[in-house]
Amino acid sequence: MSTKKRSPLLKQGPRQPANLHSINVTVNGRKYEDSIESRLLLVHYIRDVLRLTGTHVGCDTSNCGACTIVFNGRAVKSCTMFAVQADGAKIETIEGLAKDGQLHPLQKAFWENHGLQCGFCTPGMIMQAYWLLKENPEPSEEQIRWGIAGNLCRCTGYQNIVKSIKAAAAEMR
Repeated sequence: MSTKKRSPLLKQGPRQPANLHSINVTVNGRKYEDSIESRLLLVHYIRDVLRLTGTHVGCDTSNCGACTIVFNGRAVKSCTMFAVQADGAKIETIEGLAKDGQLHPLQKAFWENHGLQCGFCTPGMIMQAYWLLKENPEPSEEQIRWGIAGNLCRCTGYQNIVKSIKAAAAEMR
């Protein structure tokens, strides 16, 4: 009977957590307190600890925007931050947009205007647009295109995404 040799770099036995830190965050209006490792990315905290899986991991390099959330009133890519940096923060994710079972106007507009295809980029795109419309409730097409420039969609030509954002802006006014 052969035994598979393990690398001497792998520790035997239970994994020991490295540098735990306590954080307090408010996500979608709900308060959370957790002890987390200092190296945990915010996107993984949201997805794996809080189990809010609408925030997607697309690239881990901040290029795609699939992980976009609203952090203390600003759109940020959650793969660029450690969760410990969120201590005391107010965070909004795609799960927090719908209220009382009703889609947010952006979600509704993306649905009605075919602003999504595979849907992978959609939560990040909607959160970026949500922030954009809070900053500028009446953006021009050019301003919308600039506003979503950091979010990639590999399925569409962006025309219906822009159309969706314009439709939502009109409904939200």
